[in-house]
Amino acid sequence: MSQGHPPASGGQFSLLRQKRFAPFFFTQFLGAANDNLFKFAFTVLVTFQLQVSWLDAKVAGLVIGALFILPFVLFSATAGQWADKHDKAFIMRSVKLMEVGIMGLAAVGFWFNHVALLLGCVFLMGLHSTFFGPVKYAYLPQHLREHELTGGNGLVEMGTFVAILLGNLGGGLLMGVPEVGGHWVAGACFAVALLGWATARGIPASPSSDPDLQVNWNPLSETWRNLRLAHQYPSVFRSLLGISWMWFFGAVFLAQFPSFARDVLHGNEQVASLLLVVFSIGIAVGSLLCETFSHRHVEIGLVPMGAVGMTVFAFDLYLAASGLPALGEAPLLTAAEFVARPAHWRVMADLALLAFSAGLYSVPMYALIQLRTQPSHRARIIAANNILNALFMIVSSLLAGALLGAGFSIPEVFGATALLNVLVVGYVFWLMPEYILRLVMLLVTRVVYRLKVRGDRHLPTEGAAILVCNHVSFVDAVILGVVSPRPMVFLMDHRIFKMPALGWFFRAVKAIPIAPQKEDPEAYERAFERARQVLQEGELLCLFPEGAITRDGKLQPFKAGIMKILETNPVPVIPAALHNLWGSTFSRIDGAAMARPLRRGLFNRIGLVVGAPIAPEHVSPEALQQRVQALLDEPAP
Repeated sequence: MSQGHPPASGGQFSLLRQKRFAPFFFTQFLGAANDNLFKFAFTVLVTFQLQVSWLDAKVAGLVIGALFILPFVLFSATAGQWADKHDKAFIMRSVKLMEVGIMGLAAVGFWFNHVALLLGCVFLMGLHSTFFGPVKYAYLPQHLREHELTGGNGLVEMGTFVAILLGNLGGGLLMGVPEVGGHWVAGACFAVALLGWATARGIPASPSSDPDLQVNWNPLSETWRNLRLAHQYPSVFRSLLGISWMWFFGAVFLAQFPSFARDVLHGNEQVASLLLVVFSIGIAVGSLLCETFSHRHVEIGLVPMGAVGMTVFAFDLYLAASGLPALGEAPLLTAAEFVARPAHWRVMADLALLAFSAGLYSVPMYALIQLRTQPSHRARIIAANNILNALFMIVSSLLAGALLGAGFSIPEVFGATALLNVLVVGYVFWLMPEYILRLVMLLVTRVVYRLKVRGDRHLPTEGAAILVCNHVSFVDAVILGVVSPRPMVFLMDHRIFKMPALGWFFRAVKAIPIAPQKEDPEAYERAFERARQVLQEGELLCLFPEGAITRDGKLQPFKAGIMKILETNPVPVIPAALHNLWGSTFSRIDGAAMARPLRRGLFNRIGLVVGAPIAPEHVSPEALQQRVQALLDEPAP
């Protein structure tokens, strides 16, 4: 995964000081900035400054956007194959050199106001981005560890939207320079492309994940093959759909900012730029805070929180915008005049919080895709994501256009999108309840308790292994599940499945019920057979060797069931110890759990200590018990 690099010494920003991340980050940042600098300057040119008989100013923005997206639909499948077959650093350097050439042509187009040449450059820049996209997201898991993926993706998302913002602002300002604006844009685009190529030269080698891959040059058949490949991983494919929906959702708002500012908010182009600034800052902050909220793990429990925020604040934006007073024939407001009116603060707050929620929603999904996809075809899965994103954005434009054509106002389009978000995201969560389950886990470990962890680096991100832990309460599995970097399958006492809420929860996470051999020999054997199957599939199995929740807070003798599993599946065994759960609501300190709800209040501190893996040949029930007891004797985290 990380190719032996030392762990980051600080938070996600420490990655910006490291060679494995910094050159890549600034390369993709400059690429996104140049895309938007070029496109927005070109849009301003054909909308406000040139009269082109064969390109109506009213549809120029749509034509430019469609030309840019078209290569994603046509060539993403080929780009994914190239990214899996070749060294990713080599591809990025080659793509950035291609950008230098394209921007050289664009400079000629801006200098001589050659619209046809600039339209061709739009398509070529879309092609440049098409080939950079799969490499961009396949590069991260090759150089970052699991606990760095969320932070790394957050930085990339933040950088992308800040780059979009700066590119749009720069393109508008430079093109607005009287008489020589096109010359300034030509120089700026070419200079940024050169700088991007220079930073790409510092990207470290990223060896091919599938050098023997035979490239299929048919984009249609390969696109279908990529989508089928992604569909083989249900959690990944549904996350692809979730991300694509986020781009659908965001495209509705981004595309309407100019019209929304002028026709609804009665503002000039400064107000349109202000909306873009507010949106970009919101999504950047949400993306960055994902690492803090997830405690440096891939935490998909943030996704439902983001989805709720997207709906609530989008709908409130509809209400706020619909209630604004009409200004009639008064001059359009400048940004300062717009901000000076308190009625507009709610609009800006809704927009910022909507974007913040979108950041919480998207970053964990990107990290999950990178973590759970096989390295040999990770780039092709990302390519499938780009194809879906492009298709969803096209449908978004068509649907928004149809609603506006049917007489909907722009605020009503925003409100309809908010309601549609409830249906679409709800369907995704129904297909993949893991998102909701992770949210429940997150709330338990961040609200009912304050969880501190030590040694979580010992939890493997791939490969079969068994985690063993002391059994103190009915929420032990919930706490362990939050800490684990991937889904964990629990072997648990069958009686817990009869409890209304907990039983539903553990059935939903596909826990394995086990009954005592004397009570139900068939269920006992079935449980062990299922446990072996979990390990054969390379998953992480968790069991509580005491066999039952402690009734006195002390570690009970370990049973020999684990040896029965290791006989057929000799995998590493990872000891762990839960601290400070005895005496909490879900423990049996009062004889029965939950007899006194919240008996220790909220936010009471608990801990988990994870020990180093033990080779299967060195495992015995007695040795495991001694190791877990030693972890319990350590100070709590």
